[in-house]
Amino acid sequence: MSETVQVEMRGTIAFVTINNPPVNATSTAVRADLLAAVERVQGCELAVLRCAGRSFVAGGDMSEFDAPPVEPHLPDVVNAIDNSATPFLAILHGTVLGGGFEIAMACAYRIALPGTRFGLPEVNLGLVPGAGGTQRAPRLLGWKMAVEMACLGQLKTAEDLLELGAVDAISEMPDDLIESFRGRAFQRVSERRLDTGLDRDAFMDQVQKFSKGRKGPMHNLDALSWASEDYTHAQPRERALHLELRQSQESKALRHLFFAERAATKPNVLSDVQPKQINHVVVVGGGLMGAGIAAACLNTDRSVTIVERDKPSATKAQETVAGLMQGALKRGKITQSQLDTRLSALITTDSYAAASGADLAIEAVFEDLGAKRAVFTALSNVMTKDALLATNTSYIDPNEIFDGVPNPDRCLGIHFFSPAHIMKLVEVIRADGTTNESLATAFSFAKSLRKTPVLSGVCDGFIGNRILAAYRRAAEYLLADGALPHEVDNAMRTFGMAMGPFEAQDQSGLQIAYANRRRQDATRDPAERYVAISDRLCELERFGRRSGAGWYNYPDGKTPAVDPSVTDLILQYSDQPGLSRRAFSATEIQTQLLAAMANEGARIVEEGIAANEADVDVVKTAGYGFPRWRGGPMHWAKTQGGEAMRATLKTMEKASPGSWIRADRYQDKFKQVRS
Repeated sequence: MSETVQVEMRGTIAFVTINNPPVNATSTAVRADLLAAVERVQGCELAVLRCAGRSFVAGGDMSEFDAPPVEPHLPDVVNAIDNSATPFLAILHGTVLGGGFEIAMACAYRIALPGTRFGLPEVNLGLVPGAGGTQRAPRLLGWKMAVEMACLGQLKTAEDLLELGAVDAISEMPDDLIESFRGRAFQRVSERRLDTGLDRDAFMDQVQKFSKGRKGPMHNLDALSWASEDYTHAQPRERALHLELRQSQESKALRHLFFAERAATKPNVLSDVQPKQINHVVVVGGGLMGAGIAAACLNTDRSVTIVERDKPSATKAQETVAGLMQGALKRGKITQSQLDTRLSALITTDSYAAASGADLAIEAVFEDLGAKRAVFTALSNVMTKDALLATNTSYIDPNEIFDGVPNPDRCLGIHFFSPAHIMKLVEVIRADGTTNESLATAFSFAKSLRKTPVLSGVCDGFIGNRILAAYRRAAEYLLADGALPHEVDNAMRTFGMAMGPFEAQDQSGLQIAYANRRRQDATRDPAERYVAISDRLCELERFGRRSGAGWYNYPDGKTPAVDPSVTDLILQYSDQPGLSRRAFSATEIQTQLLAAMANEGARIVEEGIAANEADVDVVKTAGYGFPRWRGGPMHWAKTQGGEAMRATLKTMEKASPGSWIRADRYQDKFKQVRS
């Protein structure tokens, strides 16, 4: 017996311990050792199955998913536990996920420690469970909870399962209960019969809404419906579907992102660096962004001080944060006691003196270089020399912002995305003087907020907004050449985007990009094609949804409606020498806009702004609405292939000469690759 599974005999009770840190994943070695352990304990009155470390089995070893399955397969191990003459008692703690929950359901009895959570998260990887999860779950939990776990990816608590009889007990001292299970009668979950079949119509709307273009949720609903059949026939069908879906583009994309996110939040350059502790955070600027940052910090039980320009603004900031926290209370995310405690840790003021004892200051004022410099001059006068100073700028060079600030080693960008208390992405920007310790502290801080930090170098727009600018520019070229906003938006929503580019501009406000374009006027390449349609909308004070009109009208204040006057404006713009409009198919629109994103992403990697393509994909999926099940723009480009990308970029170059710089990898083979 190897070290991954140990068996200890105590009289007629066997104790089987899985020890495969950090999450006891069901690797090939674990499966082989566990199957051997099942055989070894035959003849005992009871076998107690538990795991070392912080969690019960929390899933499979996804590094094995791209290779042919190796025996023993997990269904064989799970079925061996289910069919064992010696009943198994599972002692569950931490997270019991995927294959771990399949193992637990195959046991005769289950005891959970308080705080244990359960799930079948395969749907989030484009898969169905492969070891009987969709077949045992309805038998053990009923249809409703089985659908919520398998199709919607919801986690359930030990209390949820206890209420349904799916765990036998919740106990801080499970060992004290073991003796009571010796000789207790039980029925194998796989042998239970369901009184009714799955009422698909009852769950269809919920599953389709959750799917957002993915196929995985519906595959899981299909597999669950087979639980009405005999287990011995239905479980092999589930396994066959699981193996088939491992090769699907959806699953490959989602698995790519799983590993990409893990790597992005742990940059190699910071592997041996110890971060500093952040207990007190100062946020300068209490608007929607600053208030969201403050709320995110309060939710981690930190002290937060918001500094505003005057007392009325400070009072308004207090009200804004309180409103965000009240929203969390209404959604059941926090209790009234937590709300009261967290708001008591918030101070809003018009005095920089309140920042004197803070460990970190985050500037969140409007995008103006002078205003931001003034903030850090004031902060430098009152904060300690080693306190971390961070700008939340979206575009401005942090090196210019921090010019003249003492101890530039503690200066960097921490770029949140709105609404900051909800959005997961945080770009951590390394300025010229930033040390690895400061970066490590920013990463640790962001992860403590349950954010996904990604390291970026300095360029205009960093990773995400630089790609967004290329995406929007390509979209406006399409308008000038024949498409209309709703056609472009519909095409990108069909691809899976949360919003099309013009809907997204209306949502965020056209004035933001307009101001950035004015900032770039002096340095823009004269050869680059410039489409001024968006400028004309801003000149008409059509700034987006909040102003009542942008690319669309908003009769009810929230739903976009096509405006004939915008169509006329676009047609008038196109009625100039050298332009001729033509129709674009949805596929053409998708291909050109995605190619613009992927090409810009490749350039960002080649310039060293992003460490790798995977980081680019994490940024776009975590912060910009790119569908996770597509894997991100760089993953998408790989599925297209280099020749297809070159062909699309050539088409775009022909339509807009001098306006696109191709990444080195997409240069024609006969051309000299740039150094």
